[in-house]
Amino acid sequence: MKPSRALADVLAERVVLLDGGLSNQLQAQGCDLSDDLWSARLLADGPGRIEAAHTAYARAGAEVLITASYQATFEGFARRGVTRRETEALLTRSVTLARRAAETVPHEVWVAASVGPYGAMLADGSEYRGRYGLSVAELTRFHRPRVETLAAAGPDVLALETVPDADEAEALLRAAEGCGIPLWLTYTATAAHTRAGQPLADAFALPAATPAVIAAGVNCVAPADAASAVSIAAAVTGRPGVAYPNSGEHWTPAHGWQGEKTFTPARLADWTAAGARLIGGCCRVGPQDIADLARLLKDA
Repeated sequence: MKPSRALADVLAERVVLLDGGLSNQLQAQGCDLSDDLWSARLLADGPGRIEAAHTAYARAGAEVLITASYQATFEGFARRGVTRRETEALLTRSVTLARRAAETVPHEVWVAASVGPYGAMLADGSEYRGRYGLSVAELTRFHRPRVETLAAAGPDVLALETVPDADEAEALLRAAEGCGIPLWLTYTATAAHTRAGQPLADAFALPAATPAVIAAGVNCVAPADAASAVSIAAAVTGRPGVAYPNSGEHWTPAHGWQGEKTFTPARLADWTAAGARLIGGCCRVGPQDIADLARLLKDA
């Protein structure tokens, strides 16, 4: 169901449930994501599968669906011979697919257009390091066309997510300036530092100074680190916190995901106590995890 109120207004009243990892749900549906474009390839080759993945999360209780545009860039598609106009259509499609999935459930669902970091386009794991050797101005020029295209597609919010570096956060916020769409910004981080090593207390000063930012926090972090990081975000920005950690497993380009899953809905109380009002999961967190969170929120 299309929402009747702005997401920011609802966040002022209660916790809102995000979805989980799109890629792991696509893989569970039998999709092959061994490609530099990752899930973004399916915007062209398998849009129905993306819509089905969104629908699985909506039916699990997710109130916000994050689009399949994280790794969808003009540069990445151009390497495959996709024209600029065709890429614009694919980015627009990412919002349309999430909106269609939202219409399959009776509860309100907001659509968040994902704007991933520059490192996602490189497909080499550098979104977990940052420090690409580019200036803020260069990063702004990279991000602006995609931000403008996604904003024009009419999402409810732009998700500036998995940001490893305060310099890239500044570039993303500049790229989104004047787009007319509310934003949230989430770093990928440890408990107290960005992946590039900057103190989170300093990094969150950037969204704090941006009126369009309705929430700030972390994603694709270890579940155990989320509460501490969100408490810093909430204190610095004065906005609702965001927490959508990964499963707790560790990813490397050479070996993929390794280690034990430590994501558990039992951490919900810690995340809300830290100030999180947008809560869900990232990589390797699936519909069942979101359904478990939905039950806990209903009983709270």
